[in-house]
Amino acid sequence: MSRTTATVAASLPDHWEELVTTALLGTDRRTPPGVAPGPQAPSALLDAAATATVRRRAGLRPARPAERLRPAPEDPRPALPPAAARRLASLLADRPGASGGGRRGPAPDLMELLPQWLQAANACGYAAPPQALPALLDAARGRTDLRPAALRFAGPRALWLARLNPDWRFALRAAPGGGPSAPDLRDPEGIRRLWQEGLFAERVTLLTALRSRDAAAARALLEETWATERAEDRLMFLDSLRAGLGPDDEDFLERALTDRSRNVRATAAELLSALPASALAARMAVRAAACVAVDRTRAVPAIVVEAPHECDAAMERDGVVAKAPAGRGERSWWLGQLVEAAPLGTWPVRLGGRTPQQIVALPVADGWQGELHAAWCRAAVRQRDAEWSRALLGEPSAPEAGGPGAVSLAERARLLAALGPGERAAWVAGFIETHGLSEAFQLLGVCAVPWAPPLGRAVVDALNIARDAGSYPWSFSGVMGLAERCLDPSEASRLDALLAVPDEPEDAAPGAGGYWSEAFQRLVTTLRLRDAMLAELAPEEPAP
Repeated sequence: MSRTTATVAASLPDHWEELVTTALLGTDRRTPPGVAPGPQAPSALLDAAATATVRRRAGLRPARPAERLRPAPEDPRPALPPAAARRLASLLADRPGASGGGRRGPAPDLMELLPQWLQAANACGYAAPPQALPALLDAARGRTDLRPAALRFAGPRALWLARLNPDWRFALRAAPGGGPSAPDLRDPEGIRRLWQEGLFAERVTLLTALRSRDAAAARALLEETWATERAEDRLMFLDSLRAGLGPDDEDFLERALTDRSRNVRATAAELLSALPASALAARMAVRAAACVAVDRTRAVPAIVVEAPHECDAAMERDGVVAKAPAGRGERSWWLGQLVEAAPLGTWPVRLGGRTPQQIVALPVADGWQGELHAAWCRAAVRQRDAEWSRALLGEPSAPEAGGPGAVSLAERARLLAALGPGERAAWVAGFIETHGLSEAFQLLGVCAVPWAPPLGRAVVDALNIARDAGSYPWSFSGVMGLAERCLDPSEASRLDALLAVPDEPEDAAPGAGGYWSEAFQRLVTTLRLRDAMLAELAPEEPAP
């Protein structure tokens, strides 16, 4: 630049914002300080901006060198077989269609197979290929249901990557011990330091991990700071005691019944009621037994109910909520809470030594059957009592099992969870054979995967019957989707006969035959793909 221009530029203040404002307004309307309006003003402004830029860059002091990034930890687990690694890459590369609706066609949905692939890979103890980790973390970021299995499979290298990418920070919260300052669970000082100084998410993760390893140590840690925790934090910490809940937790939970937070008190009472030998359960048994009895003066013995007339302070302390929801009577609301919190062992003694099956079969006077049976259902689920669950479920072929009986389908689904996998599958198979598939969707969702052969056959037979009857095929799309994920792959050969487009009855939905054929083709293709996936994950046999 010229000497005159340099002199003018040097006299300009080094205020970047002021130079930018002058440039935006234009030198015709505003000139830089020390510059007269005229043809030299634009050049002087640009020179000043250049000088200021050089000055700012040259004036920076060198930063302290960052610590060299430590290498990712080694994953000692065996590597995936090559075929399984290629399969994982194809599953992760698949994305749902952009249309978001309409007919799916005969092609399988690969993303729906990913959860089962991860479960099988974890069962085999394989390590994730390093090159697949970014796609695996992206998939887990978009689907929370994938996270536990995906992070277990991804291993320690995923946590290393998550500390470098904010989009993957969920892994640090979701994985036990994933926090950057999480200590070894064998380090008491590190545990105490993190409990005292860590973020809330880190503390919840720590307490959950410690609870699974040493329930008493986790409870002792919680007791140390219980009085100073916020109410919402106390509620989350208390919920972690569900894992490994036992009689040793009773004293702490009894003290929590006097907590200043209503939600904390309610959770403590719920946990105590899941311990049939607890003092709270005994108190609830006395209250509930006073409300329910057998009237032996009738020709046929029947259960009679006298619901509580008030909710006193002692009941509220033990977790009974006094205010009933809209549309519920207060007395029936109180009765339900007492019965569901009472140990189920109370009733054979109270009701004449009868078994659970005999008690459930007794008529209930004055319209109290629905309320009483629903409360027993909640108690059976909470106490994980298989005998009572079996009695309340009844026979799957009974007419009331498929309709609005005393026990709803939603309650039956929860009761089934207390039974073993084989018995659960047999009950649902019997239900489908009697009542069909229209009401069975939520029952199928609690059955173990892959479905046992009797259940798989019942589902396929019911789908075939619905197809032959010309039923609306899209009303069974949910069941068909479950079958793709849950049928045993060995069933594929039985389904080949269903792939042809059937003749449509006159009253069938238009195009139903083609839809059913596509759906069965997709089902068969998916089953064979699942079979191939499992074979690829099988360890290779050593050469003789």
